Order: sequence, then C-alpha cells, then structure tokens
Amino acid sequence: MNQDNGGIIGKINTPTTTVASGIWSLDSQFDSQSSSIWPLAFPNTTIANSCRFDDGSSDYLTFTPSGNGNRKVFTISLWVKRGNLGIQTEMIGSSDSGFGNGLFLEFTSSDTLRFGFQDPNVFKITTRVFRDTLAWYHICVAIDVTQSSNSDRVKIYINGIQETSFSTDDTMANEDRDWNNTQAHSVGRSGAYNGLYFDGYLAEVVNVDGQQLLPTSFGAFNPATNIWEPVAYAGTYGTNGFRLDFADSSALGNDVSGNDNDFTVNNLTSIDQSSDTCSNNFASINSSYYAASSYTLTNGNLAVDGNASNAWRSLYGTFGLTSGKWYWEIKIDAINSGDANNFAIGVVSSDQVDQSSSNGKFFGTAQGYAYHGKDGKKLNNDTVTANGASYGDSFTTGDIVGVFLDLDNHKLYFSKNGTVQASGDPTSGSTGTNAAFSITTGHTYFPAIANYYSAEHYSFNYGSPPFTISSGNADSNSYGNFEYPTQGYYTCNTKNLAEFGG
Repeated sequence: MNQDNGGIIGKINTPTTTVASGIWSLDSQFDSQSSSIWPLAFPNTTIANSCRFDDGSSDYLTFTPSGNGNRKVFTISLWVKRGNLGIQTEMIGSSDSGFGNGLFLEFTSSDTLRFGFQDPNVFKITTRVFRDTLAWYHICVAIDVTQSSNSDRVKIYINGIQETSFSTDDTMANEDRDWNNTQAHSVGRSGAYNGLYFDGYLAEVVNVDGQQLLPTSFGAFNPATNIWEPVAYAGTYGTNGFRLDFADSSALGNDVSGNDNDFTVNNLTSIDQSSDTCSNNFASINSSYYAASSYTLTNGNLAVDGNASNAWRSLYGTFGLTSGKWYWEIKIDAINSGDANNFAIGVVSSDQVDQSSSNGKFFGTAQGYAYHGKDGKKLNNDTVTANGASYGDSFTTGDIVGVFLDLDNHKLYFSKNGTVQASGDPTSGSTGTNAAFSITTGHTYFPAIANYYSAEHYSFNYGSPPFTISSGNADSNSYGNFEYPTQGYYTCNTKNLAEFGG
C-alpha cells in the first residue's frame, strides 16, 4: 500500500483491510480497501463549497496586498483533494519580480508535499506521498522564523498530525519573506513562475497574518470516528489575512474574513464552484491505475480527453457500491469523426477490474455491464461484435446518458437525455420493468466507461457537475445537481453512502 490516508476523509492512518459497511475505493495499486463510515454531519461546522482547478486551463486566483503585514509569522490552512498525480502542481505561491524569497506550497512530481521559500531555495519535502484522489487532506503550515529552533520555525500538519519525516529539511533563516507583503499572492498556481497550475479541489483557504497557530484552530478529531473534521476558525486574521470559502459562484475570489482582501479570478467560472468538500465527498474518476496513462483527465478528474491508445481502454469511478440506489450522468463531449461512437457506459464488479497495462473492455467480463453508444446495444461478458443484445438508441455528441444502479433489487437501467431506454422503469423495484440487466448479487460495483478513439471526449456528473446544467435536479436527499430527474436514486457522495450503507 502507498502511504496515504487510504481514501478516508481526514484520517491520518494508512489503509485498513477490514471491510466496513461496503464503502470501497481503489487505491493506487488497485488493492481493494474500505473506509470507516463517514459521519452524516460534522458536529462543529460544515464546508459547503470548494473551487475546482484544472491545470490545463491555467486558472488561478491572485491578490496583491496594499501594505506589509507580518512577513515572519503566519499560518496557512486549506483543505485539498487532488486531481492529476505525478506532476508538480502548486496550491499557494508568491514572489517578487526577481523571484526572491517567494513562498510555495505544492505537490511534487513524486506526489510528496513540499513547502519552502526561494532565493535561496530552502524547503521541507515530506517522505510521505499523497496519491489518494478520493481523499480530502487538511494541510496546515504554521510559520515563525524568529523561533530559535529550526524545527519550530516551519511546522507542517496533515489532518491534525505534525509531519516529522522529511527527505529534505532545510534551515529556515530569520528573515522577511514574500508573504504578507506587497507582492502578488496566488492560489492555484506558482507565484514565481506564473505556472505550475494546481489540479484538483481547494476548500477553506485561510491565511492568518501574524500568528503561528496549531491545526486545532481549524479542525478537531471526532473521538467516535477518529476522523479529522473541520472547525470554524474563530480568531483574528491580521492585516493581510484572508479566508476563501468559495460560496459565491459569481465571485470565487471573495475574502470572507472581514478584511476584504479579495482575489482576482483568472479563467475560473461559476461551473468551477463545487459542492465536493471534506464535509460531503463526491465520486470522481480514478486516476491511480495503469490505463489512466492513456487518457488526459481534467476538471478535477471528471472529464476525459481522449484515449491515446486508439484501442479499447476502461476507466472507473472512485466509489464502489454494494447496496442502495445510485444515479450519475455522462455527457458525450465529442466523438471520433472517422467512425461511429465507440463508447460503452456501465458498471463492473471490483474483482473484475482490469489491472493490466493493456486494460481493455470492462464489459468483457461476467460482471461487466454496458450500454454501447455506437449501436445502442447492451453488452456483457463479450466483445462489441458478438452477442450484443438490442436495447436502446445510439448516442452521440451532446447527449447525456444517465445510469440508474439499483443494488437493492440488482437491476441496471440507462437513460438518454432523460428518457429511460427500452421503456424501462427504474422505480419498479424487484419487478425490474424492462431493466437493461439483472446484475449478479454479492459484488461491489464501480462506475465504468470504455472508449476506443483519441478524439472521443466525455464528462462525468456524480452530482457536482463539470458542465453547465440547464434545469437542475437534486436527489431525494437534496444532494447533487443533475440535468435530469434522479427518480428516487441518490448521488454518489459520502453522506449518502453513510446513510444507505454503500
């Protein structure tokens, strides 16, 4: 197992192998693992929104203070959920025009966490890696370079626990830095190089000017669950302090600390406001496996740009499901112009996920079930050309395919643009009126999609959409935002998983 928090929100320990209530994820080595139950609500505070950053879109926020604050003592706190792995991607950055004394907080290309200053380059690099794209991590960096001991000058906390193991642990000099000064402060990119854009989600980004704080100012362990949960910060912020809660989709850079240190928005739109947070974590596409290298994942691992292999390859969702009724949507953004649409959308059991580098058709397995865009056939345990059964309409660019997974009655239905195919009725329960499939019981199922060509693009909506929704439909718990009604099914988020048992 990789040393990460195992897909558990706010949990510092490594993955457990004990199965708990059917909430499953696939880690970066494709070991099946389970998490503990997420709480239905946090006792102290709830984080409602995050901002979704895409490194391919060069989006970021920037703010230049009008005067100097405390350049030696400050605390930065944020919650983060990663998108692309294996790249250098920066959450916070600043510098002057000569790159001197600039600050940076980033994930390295080795997926470690690095914090430091430039000119001279001094930094801390964790030995621990962060490769779980399901997990929300709380990062707190507390700085006081006036302290006599170097170990006290920069303290890094992950989910409430101080990091003590570093591959690089440089001495931080007692000198002013380019933070809380009149240089540009960036969220979502490097300040020094105007690049290294962040990919993933950020929530509750806080800067406290003039105080070196403990992480308990921003979070607390729930003794019943051992989960690190957010706590509303109740202190002062200092001259150049700020708090970004991303609550206003039309002004994602609003500072709500009371200081009015608002950030300028660059290449972000209202679509980039997300309800995916540590308080209610939503599914996405799993980027941590072999075949993902064939694809370019964007928009917080919710959009897929092509398939470089020009051969069948499959991608999977981050949540595995064992019971309950679940709904999600896939929008077809582009198809291959030289051939008909070669998309297959459906589900596959965890024990039949293809782990090989030549990962192909998820629907070529006994517990792999798909709706095929080229001809509208339904596919199971076979190739495209053999034994595909007639089912519904083909689908093409602009269409939205809905998936209704009923694991209480072991039925699977599909819709196209809001119309359930084959006159199916997802509300028919055990009767399963015109279900596409009666699926095998006793398995954990993952959302799955396979496509063939590099020109084929598509986007997933698990309830926090990466594309514009014209109508707006929540599930029966009032979670999620979908183009079409969910018909009593639920979005794939942790509050629903905790309530319905996965």
